[in-house]
Amino acid sequence: DLIDVNIVSVDATSSVEDACAKLLEADVPCLLVEDSVSDFTGLFDFADINAFLTVAASSHGYHPDYLEMHPQIAQIVSAARNGPVSVSLVSNLSEKNPLETVPYDANIISLLEAFCRGAHRALVRNASSPGQFLGIVTDKKLLSWIFTHAQSTPALAEYASYALDVYALPSLHIYSLVVSCSSNEPVIEAMKKMSDEGVSSIAVLDSHISGTYISALCSSTLNVIVLPSESKQILSMPLHQFISLIKSPAGSTDGEDRYPVYAVSSTSTLLHTMEKLIATNAHRLFVTRNSSTTPSPTSSVSSNLCGIVSMIDVLSIFARLANVPDVDPTIMKQLRRRSSSSSHSSGKSRPVSIS
Repeated sequence: DLIDVNIVSVDATSSVEDACAKLLEADVPCLLVEDSVSDFTGLFDFADINAFLTVAASSHGYHPDYLEMHPQIAQIVSAARNGPVSVSLVSNLSEKNPLETVPYDANIISLLEAFCRGAHRALVRNASSPGQFLGIVTDKKLLSWIFTHAQSTPALAEYASYALDVYALPSLHIYSLVVSCSSNEPVIEAMKKMSDEGVSSIAVLDSHISGTYISALCSSTLNVIVLPSESKQILSMPLHQFISLIKSPAGSTDGEDRYPVYAVSSTSTLLHTMEKLIATNAHRLFVTRNSSTTPSPTSSVSSNLCGIVSMIDVLSIFARLANVPDVDPTIMKQLRRRSSSSSHSSGKSRPVSIS
């Protein structure tokens, strides 16, 4: 059974604050936004929360031209002036939550077709009641299923035993795909970059040691700390201090540092990369450059990062192996980038400030 997330819904008229509380309490990756008129209208998750908090911190700095080009943000800003913002306005604000559905008898190929083009979740329809859903299948669950079968299937195990370089993933050596912040930058800047770039994690580079990769932050971990905080001061906290705050509880019981390492090498095997993605619950891992590797022309000379590998990249490898047509893991990213670049092309800035 590949269904790994139960359906937890939230009324479309509920406030974002109530939806956030429900998301944390239910301990699920997303909520289904339910409308009394049209059933489920969308999803709401930590990426949307991150995007919403960024909008809230920037609301008084938006130029009218920017708001005209982004009606969803304009609606949120307008609603915030009059009271609580409804979760329906924030659903898929991150542009990472398309409402993908599959029939109850969908097979692995059907799921690969959905996930290898950028979706992270698929709702499984109820056979007896098409308007209802049995649950949610995530890209992580599918990856876990493939990983388990790869270990017990000799041909698949051999296929996944090669270094990442062998699979010709262009993102491995494109430094411009690495979204990063310096360790002395504030938390809100990391949140803003994740929202603007449409990613769920960001690399944190040491501001004192030549931009060396030291850690990563993902939106779910970040919001679990930020949301319960009653003070906005946490948004201005330097990232190195915020990371220490996260790491501290992890090793408080036995002194061990169990904060996940969101990085692999380009010489890591595909199987090891899959295992790391599953273990860290991350959608992307940062790829570190080997000491013997010559930095690419597009990379920072001082950084030890050279690119990224995502869960979608890995699933795309198996989709091609299964002869799935039109495999393109960058489709959704291109749409998000196009949306982001259109806002910048207007020539109007979108300053972030904390009040």
